[in-house]
Amino acid sequence: MTHQYSKFLHPIYLLGDLLLLNLAFILSYLLLFQRVDLFIFNPYFFLLVFFNIIWVFVSVLLDNHEKNRMASDFAITKKIARALLLHFAAIATILLFIKATYFSRLHLLYSYSIYGLLVLTWRLSFIQILRAYRKRGHNFRTFIIIGENKAGKSILNFINRHPEFGYKFLGFFDKNIAGIEEFAKNNQLDEVYVSLNNSNEEDIQQLTKVADRNLIRLKLISNINADESKFQKLAPAQYGNTTVLSVINEPLNNAFNQLVKRIFDITFSFFVLLLIHSWLIPLIAILIKRDSSGPIFFVQKRSGRNGKKFPCIKFRTMTYQKNAQFVQATKNDSRVTNVGKFLRKTNLDEFPQFINVLMGHMTVVGPRPHPIPLDDTYKENVEKYTVRHYVKPGITGLAQAKGYRGETREMAAMKNRIRFDVFYVQNWSLFLDIKIIFMTVFNMVRGEKNAY
Repeated sequence: MTHQYSKFLHPIYLLGDLLLLNLAFILSYLLLFQRVDLFIFNPYFFLLVFFNIIWVFVSVLLDNHEKNRMASDFAITKKIARALLLHFAAIATILLFIKATYFSRLHLLYSYSIYGLLVLTWRLSFIQILRAYRKRGHNFRTFIIIGENKAGKSILNFINRHPEFGYKFLGFFDKNIAGIEEFAKNNQLDEVYVSLNNSNEEDIQQLTKVADRNLIRLKLISNINADESKFQKLAPAQYGNTTVLSVINEPLNNAFNQLVKRIFDITFSFFVLLLIHSWLIPLIAILIKRDSSGPIFFVQKRSGRNGKKFPCIKFRTMTYQKNAQFVQATKNDSRVTNVGKFLRKTNLDEFPQFINVLMGHMTVVGPRPHPIPLDDTYKENVEKYTVRHYVKPGITGLAQAKGYRGETREMAAMKNRIRFDVFYVQNWSLFLDIKIIFMTVFNMVRGEKNAY
């Protein structure tokens, strides 16, 4: 069993934290006032609501739910203490701002003391259970090391001394790029570690291409004797006493950024569904049915984040053929219906994908999901093609806003599209998402010359 359940760890951490936070607050209220029967009818109930909301934001802001498998108990304790201090500061600021002098300081002292003890015990206990589970061979990540040298052996020895971290070593490799890629295709490989004192810039570039094509995280083992000046912008992470640098910058790999983007997606999609879909879908459905026979929606499997397949929903824009094989739409394509031409020109054919957004398959802004045959064709020929799968696919994206949409008959067109997709993955911000949405709306009003 690999790390397929890792995505559930953050919700488990957060739910456990919130359960104990409420328990500590109510126990403190009981100790101080000797009753809880009227608790929900007084200001302390609303204070508890703020306690919960602020803890969620503090946890996400500090990335408080430990995801580094190699973190020590001391590092975990420090992270929890930092979260508690920030939470207390936020609550104290709110109480001072609203001049809520009627809340007992002793109650706050009891609450934070009890909660600090409970959450620390819970976190460390859960980590120990998780480590025991991984030590027995579950929830593991696989990795290889490029270069059987001192730096490579050092990190391997550290991992071997700590099987509770859940790493499975698949072997040392030399700089045979073709052999490494062949191995990656035939095995479930999650991470590749390469020592900088055994590699040059060209080696790193080649290995990066292999990692991008196969959705593998490439890690550089730092070494004080190596020339690392070219890699100073890479984000460092501590694996015991070894510093490891991640090659790909992924803003959306940060839990707080994920939360911000998800809140934006849900809010934006909800208003689109409420204000636009409520009348637009029935209208377009009638037009599609009057124009040609067949279903209203077209559902096709496409690749999402980390290559996971999902059903992508669109309005049907072509004549219906049961079990038809994929053929990319071309200019003046005879299969496109009259209504379909309008829907494609205005991007309205993509509107049902707001349902995909609410279901968590997609995001409002991100690299457009390609049909799987196109993925299979281009991932071998276009550099960094699969980097786009590090994030959720979007209804619109930077490449589409810049005019790279529709048919990609020439390789250069796809390369330019991927260049914008990779830039988005490595430079995401909420401001960039909003900017792309405005650009997309402008293009919809103007009409897309490449949409057919």
